[in-house]
Amino acid sequence: MTPSQPDNGQNLNVSRETMGRLKIFADLVQKWNPRINLVSRSSLDKLWSRHINDSIQVFEASNKSGHWVDLGSGGGFPGVVVAILAADECPDMQVTLIESDQRKCAFLRTAVRETGVQCRVFSKRIEAVETQEADILSARALTNLSGLLEFAERHLSTGGMALFPKGVTWQKEVAEAQQRWRFEFEPIESSTEAGAVILKVKGMSRV
Repeated sequence: MTPSQPDNGQNLNVSRETMGRLKIFADLVQKWNPRINLVSRSSLDKLWSRHINDSIQVFEASNKSGHWVDLGSGGGFPGVVVAILAADECPDMQVTLIESDQRKCAFLRTAVRETGVQCRVFSKRIEAVETQEADILSARALTNLSGLLEFAERHLSTGGMALFPKGVTWQKEVAEAQQRWRFEFEPIESSTEAGAVILKVKGMSRV
């Protein structure tokens, strides 16, 4: 994004209906953020170019089918964005958000209602929610890869995939996780942060 391009999602290649829903969601984030800190204050001015685009690329890395479960959904990234995109591109997809913070759950439910998408919200700890048998599992800025694989063992179906955005230290996280887990992984280069990736993980088992 150049200085002459406002951070408003104008260059996204999505339908008019999807853009309308994304704008409703972005406005809600702006409105609620001062009260419950959905995203860092320093990144709020880059809501579209950083958080929404980051979530869109996670969606694009998936096979866009089945049951998608987003862990630690917080401010709705990528979970609510996934549900918005799925409403247009793959309306049969089931989307579930899991978030233990009650205030953030109130925001998530408001976002789901205001954008008019189909999405379940569980206000429980990840380890307390019944096994979800997710076909796709996502989590953004939640914990390290080893911790995420613990959650995936509980909630990811056999043959399912996990999509975990990771920063520039992702290789260190992979190496640490490989001490306890066997898994296949594919790093997909991030379009929103230099050196960052989306880790596509499959075939997990304990060492």
